[in-house]
Amino acid sequence: VGRSKAKIYMEKEVKVTFADAAGVDEAKEELREVIEFLQTPEKFRRLGGKIPKGILLVGPPGTGKTLLARAVAGEAGVPFFSISGSEFVEMFVGVGAARVRDLFNQAKEKAPCIIFIDELDALGKARGMGPMAHEEREQTLNQLLVEMDGFDPRVGVILMAATNRPEILDPALLRAGRFDRHVLVDRPDKTGRLAILKLHARGVPLASEADLDVIASMTAGFVGADLANIINEAALLAARRGKDTVGLAELQEAVERVIGGLEKKNRLLNPKEKERVAHHEVGHALVALSIPGSDSVQKISIIPRGIAALGYTIQLPTEDRFLMTKSELENKIAVLMGGRVAEEIIYQEVSTGAQDDLLKATDIAKSMVKAYGMSDKLGQISFERDRQPLFLQTGQPRPPGDYSEETSREIDCEVHRIIDEQYSRVTAMLGR
Repeated sequence: VGRSKAKIYMEKEVKVTFADAAGVDEAKEELREVIEFLQTPEKFRRLGGKIPKGILLVGPPGTGKTLLARAVAGEAGVPFFSISGSEFVEMFVGVGAARVRDLFNQAKEKAPCIIFIDELDALGKARGMGPMAHEEREQTLNQLLVEMDGFDPRVGVILMAATNRPEILDPALLRAGRFDRHVLVDRPDKTGRLAILKLHARGVPLASEADLDVIASMTAGFVGADLANIINEAALLAARRGKDTVGLAELQEAVERVIGGLEKKNRLLNPKEKERVAHHEVGHALVALSIPGSDSVQKISIIPRGIAALGYTIQLPTEDRFLMTKSELENKIAVLMGGRVAEEIIYQEVSTGAQDDLLKATDIAKSMVKAYGMSDKLGQISFERDRQPLFLQTGQPRPPGDYSEETSREIDCEVHRIIDEQYSRVTAMLGR
């Protein structure tokens, strides 16, 4: 029962190298030092340098954290112990701790090697008190901390772990001497996306007009797993159509499929509903075209996709954006309101079709007021530390709603004001 469930991949079995990981150049540079240590430890020992005991790969799901860890083992030519954090936690107290001990004992026998714990947050959550405490998981975490303190990095055992929720990890895990090196594996920029698409298209016969640069421009915000899925979906589409090569049409359709889901050809709308959906989507497009600097409209469709969407308007950013101004956020809300306003102008009443638009508009308006300090009434204050997890939060998370009822009412009023102002603006724009 107490034996480790870690899968052991010996040197010859780890076929992955850095050549198989594209779009994460900064993370690869950080990890080259680990490879050098595993290959030539004397170089570091001679100068008294110590390699970090623990390396934490942090980033959104699908960015290639597990792939990078395997690539490090493949480049260094050392055994690779791989296990998920959830595999340590059992219903019987003490089993997880025994598995941790067994894992480290096996690793020491095979040194130099790499231990990789995926989904570390399943094991390393901050320890609680009272009814929220979890005795078995906490014993397992304590044993992991003991093992990390007890093993000598000069032996050549390096512990790597991955998580997309670093904000919930126990602070004891993150202190110096444990996971003291954090490597961010972020969403790729356009250059990175193009490199990932080229990597996954190596074995796919592309038509001459299939420009991957166009697809890289269309996919801002996509992670490596999404881009791999696009190439695969495009290849399947081309095969179903009896083609010998994958063209730009298949690649663009694959992007739509990843964004919106499968076409629902059996969801037949009656003519009146089709007409309403068409007016709704044209409303979005007209507002987007009327606002200077707005993302260009790529496609309008009234073919139902996914779980709920009866139609969609695809806008493409011309470049990767990392900052947005107040007016740009207001413009985004205006475009989202375009569909509902178009329905109201033409039919004198609204429908349920704008549910997703309202949800997105409300989220943007709330972020403007609570996170970005873009409300004149509330001033330059952020109330959003409780929702600032991703890789940057410092200190203890603040409980949600850690402000007075009066402030909460003012926040609600400001969110209403921002959305109402944009609704009136769009009504004037489309009603002309």
